Amino acid sequence: MLSGIKQKAIVGKDGKIELSTTELPEGTVVEVIVLVEPPTEEDETTYLMKSEANKTHLLKALENVEKGNLIYVDLDEYEKGCI
Repeated sequence: MLSGIKQKAIVGKDGKIELSTTELPEGTVVEVIVLVEPPTEEDETTYLMKSEANKTHLLKALENVEKGNLIYVDLDEYEKGCI
């Protein structure tokens, strides 16, 4: 009789995949099939809008841009002051 165990795992260093199960005694012969999940395509804005706090902050920032309330920072000058 064929039975199965389904687990999610993350590929580790050097491509190593570890599965832990107490259901199989040591020495049991198994066949392993790896199904790779496709990467999720999510842009940064969608990711940031998931959090209500981030969403509020982003929408407020957009309002400020539309009103011309901008702060210009010269990164070269800023870095000189940090050293």
